[in-house]
Amino acid sequence: QVRLVESGGGLVQAGGSLRLSCAASRSIFTLNAMGWYRQAPGKQRELVARITSGGSTNYADSVKGRFTISRDNTVYLQMNSLKPEDTAVYYCNAQEGYGLGLRDYWGQGTQVTVSS
Repeated sequence: QVRLVESGGGLVQAGGSLRLSCAASRSIFTLNAMGWYRQAPGKQRELVARITSGGSTNYADSVKGRFTISRDNTVYLQMNSLKPEDTAVYYCNAQEGYGLGLRDYWGQGTQVTVSS
C-alpha cells in the first residue's frame, strides 16, 4: 500500500505558475512509476506527466514545454505558462508491480484553477 498526499493547488491567473507536490508514505524508488493526472468537469481523467523509477519522463502533448515533472522522495509538477484549459483537479498516481499484479494508487486530488 502507498498513501499519496498532494499539495500546492490553488487559483492563478493565466500565464502564471504553480508547483504541485506529492508525498508518498514510502520511498518512491520502490515504485515502477509516479505521475500526475487531471480531470476537468465533464471530462475523463487524463495523464499529464509521468516519471519512471529509471527517471524516464513523458508528457501530454498539451503540456509539453510548459510543465516539468521531477522528484526527490517527493514528486513535483512545475506548471508554467498556465492556461484556463489547465483548470482541473490534479491527482497524483503511483504504480507498482507488473501484469496481473499491477496496482495503482491515487491521492485525494488538488484543485488547480486558472483564470483568464
